[in-house]
Amino acid sequence: MGEFIIKMPDVGEGVAEAELVEWHCKVGDPVREDMVLAAVMTDKATVEIPSPVNGTVLWLGAEIGDTVAVKAPLVRIQVAGEDGEAEAVPMAETITATSPSLQRGEGLQRADEGVSPASLSQPAPSSGPAGHRLPAGEKGRRAASETPADKPLASPAVRLRAQDGGVDLRQVTGSGPAGRITHDDLDQFLARGAHPQPATTGLARKTAIEEIKVTGLRRRISEKMVLAASRIPHITYVEEIDVTDLEDLRAAMNATRKPEQTKLTILPFLMRAMVKTIDEQPVVNATFDDDAGMISRHAAVHIGIATQTPAGLTVPVVRHAEARGIWDCAAEVVRLAEAARTGSALREELSGSTITITSLGAMGGIATTPIINHPEVAIVGVNKIMTRPVWDGNQFIPRKMMNLSSSFDHRVVDGWDAATFVQRIKALLETPALIFIES
Repeated sequence: MGEFIIKMPDVGEGVAEAELVEWHCKVGDPVREDMVLAAVMTDKATVEIPSPVNGTVLWLGAEIGDTVAVKAPLVRIQVAGEDGEAEAVPMAETITATSPSLQRGEGLQRADEGVSPASLSQPAPSSGPAGHRLPAGEKGRRAASETPADKPLASPAVRLRAQDGGVDLRQVTGSGPAGRITHDDLDQFLARGAHPQPATTGLARKTAIEEIKVTGLRRRISEKMVLAASRIPHITYVEEIDVTDLEDLRAAMNATRKPEQTKLTILPFLMRAMVKTIDEQPVVNATFDDDAGMISRHAAVHIGIATQTPAGLTVPVVRHAEARGIWDCAAEVVRLAEAARTGSALREELSGSTITITSLGAMGGIATTPIINHPEVAIVGVNKIMTRPVWDGNQFIPRKMMNLSSSFDHRVVDGWDAATFVQRIKALLETPALIFIES
């Protein structure tokens, strides 16, 4: 008796290791030559590893999900022979659905004595009782008859193609070693007029892929988001705010507004609350040049308003919000949003913000985790207003509630300062008359 070691093959193109994704055998299983033992995956392809010998599995060298180095032992097989030596399988018969390196005999070695790749590539007798070899065609037919009906032999690529096309591989006759189904077998099956099995739901599968090159504004958005997410350690603070009184005030102000005045949303009130809070918490109205290691705190409050446009997300800037009243803030937000959507905004209107507001309006969700507009250090996220029951100490009463989800650059803004900033805004919005009181 002897042992045969199968090593991780060199799959070429400089790949030094591969991930084990599938075992087709376990310890104690009898295996046949050409039987697929395992499948490994690199970042380029999935490669099947066949057995070059008949025998019994003694040892498996990895578990599914493990990364295995090239030439590391993968499987040990106990083999039988008159002189204790395993017969080599001609590699020309084992390369179906495997890598070119296997054709060269790489990754295979005898445990009891070294066998060179060259000797492995020598033809073995095509028949005879000593080696129990069968002609290639007969070997494939016999192996196919031994294959379980519910597990046809096929490479992962063939299985995926069949699955995507709705083909039951049990209906396909394999022509490869051990009855393995190849891409050609699948092509011939379909060419004969065989049709994929209809989906049980009666719905057709869709396989089209639309490729869209990332260019222009979408590319700039992508680059800025990657820059912000990779450089800024975000901390997100979420707080719920009772905006019932604010909504009553807003409705009353809109009911009495002048014809030339813009209808008020919640944003102008939030902007004025932020301006008042920044007077007390100037750390959040800053930009951070992380390359130079320099924080710039700004006296001017230039509030960016994240705005969705047909071309993508832009951030027009309401400049000097500290010098604007409620109605002025409202008018400027509307003007800039329209300019951004029509593509008529000037360059200076789309840059220079010191802090940003992002809002999805009625679709604002319960909570969000906004990404900071680099190089700023804070962003305030507005979530949708919902009427919820709130306990007042004696009973549940309906109140209009809204969450603020605010993110901060934790290199610049400590958690305490972030919480203090949001809590001060909460106090102003819940008692909106305070917004109009000059300090």
